[in-house]
Amino acid sequence: MPARLDHTIVHSRDRFASARFLAELIGEPEPKPFGPFASLPLAGGVTLDYLDADDDDFTRQHLALLVSESEFDEILGRITARGLPYWADPRHQEPQQINHHFGGRGVYIDDPDGHNIEFLTHTYVID
Repeated sequence: MPARLDHTIVHSRDRFASARFLAELIGEPEPKPFGPFASLPLAGGVTLDYLDADDDDFTRQHLALLVSESEFDEILGRITARGLPYWADPRHQEPQQINHHFGGRGVYIDDPDGHNIEFLTHTYVID
């Protein structure tokens, strides 16, 4: 059996604010406390465990979330309703646009801690 990602730790300045930001965008319930973490379960049994960093000098991560077409519409609607900046690319060169890679759609946003979050409707195909 191939390995399956179970959880990952995401450092933040405020674990519940950061976890709540993502939970609200994807339409999930309030993150739950789990030890020192704000835990946000995702599909497939993967959990994002947000942890308060000791200082602001932590590595920003890229998190890519595969969503359905209808979920993408809902998420993009929440992004635009909040007036959040978004980009079609990970380097933030194409503002207020989405991409159409591999016949799907994708968009990038920054969370309050500067983590680059990508929502995509079709996984990237690498030959």
